[in-house]
Amino acid sequence: MDQRRHDVSRHPVSVDELVSRSKNLGETGTVSIKDRIACFQWTWFTSTMATGGIANVLASIPFRARWLDIIGLIFFFFNICIFITNTVLLVMRFRLRPGSLRNSFTDQFESLFIPASIVSLGTICINICQYGVPNTGPWLLHTMEVLFWMWTVLAVSASSTVYVILWSTMTFPIHTMTPVWVFPAYPLLITAPFAANLINAAVKVGEVNQINGLPITMAAVAVQGMGFSLSFMVLAAFIYRLMTQKLPRDTQRPGVFISIGPSGFTTAGIVELGSLAAEILPEDFMEPGMTEHAVFILKLLSAMIGLWLWGLAVWFFIVSIGSFWKYAEPDHKTKVSFQMTFFSFVFPNTALVTATYQIGKAFNCNPLEIVGCVMAGLLVVVWAVVFTMMLRSIWTRQLLWPKMD
Repeated sequence: MDQRRHDVSRHPVSVDELVSRSKNLGETGTVSIKDRIACFQWTWFTSTMATGGIANVLASIPFRARWLDIIGLIFFFFNICIFITNTVLLVMRFRLRPGSLRNSFTDQFESLFIPASIVSLGTICINICQYGVPNTGPWLLHTMEVLFWMWTVLAVSASSTVYVILWSTMTFPIHTMTPVWVFPAYPLLITAPFAANLINAAVKVGEVNQINGLPITMAAVAVQGMGFSLSFMVLAAFIYRLMTQKLPRDTQRPGVFISIGPSGFTTAGIVELGSLAAEILPEDFMEPGMTEHAVFILKLLSAMIGLWLWGLAVWFFIVSIGSFWKYAEPDHKTKVSFQMTFFSFVFPNTALVTATYQIGKAFNCNPLEIVGCVMAGLLVVVWAVVFTMMLRSIWTRQLLWPKMD
């Protein structure tokens, strides 16, 4: 046994070898830590998407209190720790298993979740704008402005690259279609929320004239439109799949919530940018004397477009909830083991909550803002349940353990 462990430490083993070993050795505890790390996948970044999303929701609550800021900061710093841990473990996996990095880009399941790492990074940037910029000097604001442009290039490049790789190397039958196919477009979908929070942070610290608000807004709207249009077309295929093949199987069903994200994030970003039009637009915008009219038009237009898309997000939320109706039946006995895709219960819904805040603010509707706060509280509970299930699954060897999928 010692010799076997010695060989493992010197030579990375394949997944098939780990599966064979786990079957042969049973429950004797002979699968090493390195073997478990070798099972780490890109899907783990869904946990940082969800945790950062909760921090975003707490920072966006319209009714402010000091304890909300404290809880939000806890989620923010905790998310950074998880992100660093995930990154280190993923790099270790690639070192332990040469060739696994390339294989992850051509795996029909894992490749779809590669952008989750980029979305997690973007979510952290949004949280920095919310929690960091108002409590530091102008240097952080200018740093985030630079990071926004870097993020925009990264989001467009990553999204297009992943899709090209998928379309060049794999075939996805329509009967296997789930909203997870939208995931490579998700980095594009948080560009407008990033820009809106960056400009809003500049307004809070009185430095809005020190950043290039108009170019940031124009780039954000263009990229957000790119992401939403692409997602909308993919989700049209999902509706076709539902009409011809019914709902996805039980293990894929949490991914249905991903359909909420495109319209939710677009609503949150566009409406907030519209509300900041007075701070974004320069004097004599387009034509002399037109700025005041342009501000009103943009506020109204962004609010109405946001309301339209918010309705779509609510509809997808209802459908997603309805897809789990059978689990509430008393005679239902199917048990689904935990997967990292369960964080889909959280992250896309953070988009719906922040969108609800923005719609309530745009139309001065306090009841809608209160509904958003209630949803935020429930979402924190869901995050806690899913995160606890993840830890339990690691302990009980359902996660990070060699097995056949």
